[in-house]
Amino acid sequence: QKIATRSRTRKKQGRFSDDHSFNMFEQIRSNKRKTVFIVLCMAFFLFITGYVLAEAQHPGAGPVGLLIAFVIWLVMLLVSFFAGDSVFLAVSGAKQIQQADNPMLFNIVEEMKIASGLKFMPRVFIIDSPAPNAFATGRSPQKASVAVTTGLLERLNRSELQGVIAHELGHINNRDILYMLVVSAMMGAIVLLADVGVRSMFFGRHRSRSSSSSGGGQLQLVMVVIALVLMILAPLIAQLIYFALSRRREYLADASAALYTRYPEGLANALEKIATNASPLQGASKATAPMYIVNPLAISGNTLKDATSTHPPISARVAILRRMAGLSATSGLVTYKAYDAAFKQVTNTNKGVLPGMSLLGDNGVPLMAVSQGEQPHIDRRREATDTLWKVNDYIFVDCPCETKLKIPPVYRGQKITCPHCQTEHHIPLQ
Repeated sequence: QKIATRSRTRKKQGRFSDDHSFNMFEQIRSNKRKTVFIVLCMAFFLFITGYVLAEAQHPGAGPVGLLIAFVIWLVMLLVSFFAGDSVFLAVSGAKQIQQADNPMLFNIVEEMKIASGLKFMPRVFIIDSPAPNAFATGRSPQKASVAVTTGLLERLNRSELQGVIAHELGHINNRDILYMLVVSAMMGAIVLLADVGVRSMFFGRHRSRSSSSSGGGQLQLVMVVIALVLMILAPLIAQLIYFALSRRREYLADASAALYTRYPEGLANALEKIATNASPLQGASKATAPMYIVNPLAISGNTLKDATSTHPPISARVAILRRMAGLSATSGLVTYKAYDAAFKQVTNTNKGVLPGMSLLGDNGVPLMAVSQGEQPHIDRRREATDTLWKVNDYIFVDCPCETKLKIPPVYRGQKITCPHCQTEHHIPLQ
């Protein structure tokens, strides 16, 4: 009954969707323009690098290098579009779960789906890791997935978990997930081509020497210098562009999460807990780190680490959300305007982070007065562990003595005895 009531409440909150959809439309349009811009910039660096590298190795072979660069770009683009999410989920060790595996997590995802106005329920995945973190991926809202770690389920209470899920659904709604996949592939292509160029120049020095004795030696030497400069600068410039736009998208997702949950403090508290985690996230790399809510490679010890590349400083994100909560408490409404104003105050700048047109018609939603009660830590840990066991085909048997027997899939017996009350149970067939 509580779940049904909560869902109806979220549907009522969805009545602000006319203004909200207008805001989202403007943000999505702005994001698409920036995505096209960065993809074209990276394609430019890739093509120029390919041309110059080929020309430096073999005078007159520039068009061949350009063609090779184009093929690499096209293949990486197609792979990222059609299989990027599957590859990322596999590399991260994520396993898909069903509602019966963790009803609370599914309820939260469904609530945030309704609040965000998404038409499709994302697939839900879990990662066996003590490091609290989460990400969203997929090429479209219809093909989207959300993944959380067991460490996140264990450490966060319900309102904090809502904030994290809302942030990830904000990425889905803002069409950031396709951008992340495509741009990561473009970055990989540029780095790959630069690496191949370095190796070929080292292993092909004898060719350069033989050609330098001919008439075109000076021109080839110039091309070699240009190639070396491009191999160093192209990946660096592409990364700087990528990082700048990625940080902006994190701010937008934070703002969206605050509106979906109507409780900015929830996400702020969650970010603090994630940032003060000392557990390493296995499977995270420079290629996958931008996908997570907090950069797993920038977290160290019990500090709020601001030296991060793809994400804004965590302390700034938390301060903006808390300032937004203060502004919302005064007006009683959670709005994009409040987030933009908080951003300007915290970063001490006159330029906001949200597109100007998206702030028009922003009537906001009522602020949620208090957070929900916190579930005991031991219960959250047990639920997270149980979810993993269910995904790994463990059979759960409830005993009258309130013991929950967890039978591994390798067990071949038809009966099992409770170690506490000695009651014999028949193992249900799967």
